[in-house]
Amino acid sequence: MHYLHTMVRITDVDASLRFYRDALGLEVLSRRDVPQGRFTLIFLAAPGNETAQVELTHNWDPEAYTGGRNFGHLAYAVDDIYATCQRLMDHGVTINRPPRDGRMAFVRSPDGISVELLQHGAALAVEEPWASMPNVGVW
Repeated sequence: MHYLHTMVRITDVDASLRFYRDALGLEVLSRRDVPQGRFTLIFLAAPGNETAQVELTHNWDPEAYTGGRNFGHLAYAVDDIYATCQRLMDHGVTINRPPRDGRMAFVRSPDGISVELLQHGAALAVEEPWASMPNVGVW
């Protein structure tokens, strides 16, 4: 068996690309619009790691998606948890669970998908303002 990808449904392609590509830093590997099926597929992956892909599926006909939390979460190891969280905040992303411990943070996509960020290797030294930031919402 070989892992292929994880699919999440999205409601707004532009908002999702701003989150996954621009803020989170994933690279778009491919995009395919399928008019006969009325959907768009966008595959992304972390730079240099195309074996762990995320498929964003956008159905063109409006549809309400509930239970984003039922999915669980996506998880990415990052080189600098503090710099990554700062970049996300600079893009307007709320840090739901700040990296108070220098090791782990949670954010949410525009469609409510939780994304866990883990410091690659050992935890970084605890730093302000991260150490005293409260949790925001559910993560």
